[in-house]
Amino acid sequence: MTGRPATLVLAAHGTRSAAGVSTLSALAETVRRARPGHRVELSYLEISSPLLSDVLPAVRGPVVVVPLLLAGGYHAHIDLPEVIASRRPDAVVAGWLGPHRLLTSALVRKLARAGLRATDAVLLGAAGSSDPSALADVRAAAHRLAVRLARPVTAAFASAGSPSLEEAMERLGSTPAARVAIASYVLAPGHFHDRLASAGAGLVSDPLGPDPDVAALIWHRYDTALAGRHPLAPRSPGLHQASL
Repeated sequence: MTGRPATLVLAAHGTRSAAGVSTLSALAETVRRARPGHRVELSYLEISSPLLSDVLPAVRGPVVVVPLLLAGGYHAHIDLPEVIASRRPDAVVAGWLGPHRLLTSALVRKLARAGLRATDAVLLGAAGSSDPSALADVRAAAHRLAVRLARPVTAAFASAGSPSLEEAMERLGSTPAARVAIASYVLAPGHFHDRLASAGAGLVSDPLGPDPDVAALIWHRYDTALAGRHPLAPRSPGLHQASL
């Protein structure tokens, strides 16, 4: 790809939460401010607008799509490749965001701001998936957070996946920990963060949102994708493994 910089198209899942839409818009603006002169478009795979399927044909010139997904799964392996194949087969598609050390840094910062204590038991609360590789991504993120915090961190899932949020809360409730702290492994407010907030933990961090480290990771995925120029293929986790 030569000439003007490739347009960065952010592909989020979609949400019915007005606060979630506002947060993702703020994240897109943080991404824009990090590299003035680059065109950045926010789009959604479903529910919200504008849809990725509408944004891609309207963008002229080279395009790099960065999925705003914290783990692999159906949307990364099936939905996104189908949209790309039908709307912009020339697009370069980056790997999804997690796990990555920059996300770990953002999680640590969010927990600190929420008031994490040295005696807290920590859960990494994620949406969940029926895809084992997506669950493995989240467990890897929990391991990174555990290393950074120098204490155990359990990955727990609000929908599909084991342990469920309820199971993990019950297990930690029987330990000597003073309270349970949930690190929110979601990008924006919405259904899943509401589930985390209502789980009964003593502390629940804010969504990752427009964090500068999240923005830096998005540009890292963009650069890596351009350097490799690998279109996303279904079931191709190697796209995001090289740059963890």
